[in-house]
Amino acid sequence: METIKIRDEYIKLGQALKLAGLVDSGVEAKIEIQEGFVKVNGEVEVQRGKKIYPGDVIEFDGQQVKVEN
Repeated sequence: METIKIRDEYIKLGQALKLAGLVDSGVEAKIEIQEGFVKVNGEVEVQRGKKIYPGDVIEFDGQQVKVEN
């Protein structure tokens, strides 16, 4: 499992996908999230603006990324 580090209290899901290198653009993130291909802590998430906090785990395309600060 990979990790990404954030400076702030939280990061939005679309931004986290880009930071982790799982998508190339915000548009791609929006589409993948809206199509239901992204999970947060094991649950499908369809809100691009979902706040992701340290300790949360994002799953996409067979990869898992843990958010840390």
